Amino acid sequence: MNKSAPPSSLDTRDPAKSAIAPNALIGQWQQQRCFTLLDTAFEAGQNFLATWQLWRDHPEQPQQLHYLALLPTPLSIADLAQAHETWPAWAQLADALRAVWPILVPGFHRLYLDNNAIVLTLMIGDGGKCLRQISATVDAFYVHGAVARDWAPPMLARLGRLANTHAKLTIFDLTAVKQKVLEAAGFMFDAALPADAMPVTSTTNTTNSANPTNATTKDSDPAQAYFLPRWKPALSNSTIPSQRHAIIIGAGLAGAAACQRLALRGWRVTLIERHAAIAQEASGNAAGIFMPVLSRDDNPTARLSRSAYLFARHVWDSLGGIGDAISGAHCGVLQIARDAVHADAQARWALQAHLPVDYARWLSQPAASALLGTTTSHGGWLFPAGGWVHPLSLCAAMLQACGEHVQTHFNIAVTRLKKTANGWDACDGNGATIASAPVVILANGMGALHLAQTHDLPLVPVRGQVTYVNAGSAPTFTQVLCGDGYLTPLINGVSSAGASYNMDLDAGLRQTSQDENIARLQKILPAWNIDGVPLPLAGRVGFRCVSADRLPLVGALPDLLVKAAMREPQLKQVPRLGGLYGLLGFASRGLIWAPLAAELLAAELNGEPLPIEAELAAALDPARFMLKVQRRGSALT
Repeated sequence: MNKSAPPSSLDTRDPAKSAIAPNALIGQWQQQRCFTLLDTAFEAGQNFLATWQLWRDHPEQPQQLHYLALLPTPLSIADLAQAHETWPAWAQLADALRAVWPILVPGFHRLYLDNNAIVLTLMIGDGGKCLRQISATVDAFYVHGAVARDWAPPMLARLGRLANTHAKLTIFDLTAVKQKVLEAAGFMFDAALPADAMPVTSTTNTTNSANPTNATTKDSDPAQAYFLPRWKPALSNSTIPSQRHAIIIGAGLAGAAACQRLALRGWRVTLIERHAAIAQEASGNAAGIFMPVLSRDDNPTARLSRSAYLFARHVWDSLGGIGDAISGAHCGVLQIARDAVHADAQARWALQAHLPVDYARWLSQPAASALLGTTTSHGGWLFPAGGWVHPLSLCAAMLQACGEHVQTHFNIAVTRLKKTANGWDACDGNGATIASAPVVILANGMGALHLAQTHDLPLVPVRGQVTYVNAGSAPTFTQVLCGDGYLTPLINGVSSAGASYNMDLDAGLRQTSQDENIARLQKILPAWNIDGVPLPLAGRVGFRCVSADRLPLVGALPDLLVKAAMREPQLKQVPRLGGLYGLLGFASRGLIWAPLAAELLAAELNGEPLPIEAELAAALDPARFMLKVQRRGSALT
């Protein structure tokens, strides 16, 4: 993790010399629903704040502004605040930015501001590596000379592959070498746009004191270019529905999250649930734990969980917050090591990883025991911002936020999907059409396997039994305790312990599973003597939906009946079921995975920049298993 740069290293020149040219930018974004900018060096957010202020000041603004920003050396909140003191005209916006400033860990961080109209995606990490992971069509670029100076030519050339037709590029410190590379990538300096593509010059006065981005002197003006390639740019593979209406099947965490992210974008949603109420299956437990996943090799599960954990907290705050609008608590989670070898390895890695203390910190066995007030078997990771949430409460909050955009149908099971000229019909057991829409999203877990189009998806049910422990029957802690098992704090006089992993379909409570849950807790808490403590059989059984590689399926579903010949198998070549999408396979992590997965799917459906790295999005693509079949000649498992 890169350490914060001191404020003295920032570019704190006069805000009037920021990279934006107000009139040209206003002309570019007029009458656009969504406008996307890429800033190669966010620093303390000077250009972001200037652009945001410009967006606020002019009625020609697009409905939504996506601002993508590379942040190789992120600033702490304190350093950010110090830098912002030099720009008092943007004080209100700077305060709002700091209020959502993320925990500084690597990856993409999507943040919503100004009633969701400003979407900031911060990309923390090596600038060149992050640039390669962007999936977006960019309308304008802010390129900082200091950043571009460190980039190899392929990195500058990458900007051309992201550029929309007639995209504008603004660059400081242009050199002959950089100009040559950018021109080869399709950018033309001092070129006039075609008459039908010229920006409309705003007649609005741009010299008010609230927008200190005007009147740049000629000496300080950056160089500007437009994307006017000599070749015909490749057409996008994305298909954005002309009618923004989706059917979502399943009203658990995945379905509710999909409703909320689409409704936020103005979509009309028809939610169909086979039960009489929301969150009745895997999302129906009394408490779910939220925490990130740590991995020394930073594998896809760890990267996804890191971004998802932080994005989920951001979304929950926008819904009213945990402990207020949503039942739960940011009480912290203590994850005890599996054994002595694991504890030693984790302790050594903690010294090297330099993780932010507000994200995770390693506690020795004595420190972990002192925190809980009882002896633990080993040391463990403390996630101070983790905790527990009542999933049904969260589902209700997400659906309430949809307002009039969502229409619900309960006690109806979709047994058949029928392709039509305009999309899909969702039909009941009698063949009657429940609803029709151009888009259908399956968020019904194992229920997806009951539909003909998705019968062969590599998903399996994994039984999980949670044990309810009454007050006085087990130790009670302020934090969530986990390891091989978990124990929540008392919630309405009852703690939840769990959960079993069984490969059978027994929906009833059984003593053997309860005994397994208690045994796992005793391994973590050796001082707890369960003998003689009455523990009646009580709890709940649910079934996790788990994919073959334990990552979720997010995106357009493959056509499993088409055997396409692919010379070099790639995801873009896999045949898809047009208009049919999945939010499936969340296993035990639906609580934190669902909001980001739904955001990813909503971005795909709207043609917006993706909220995660392209490599990570590919790892979640439901068609990945088709590639495995093609490459290995193996079964779809």
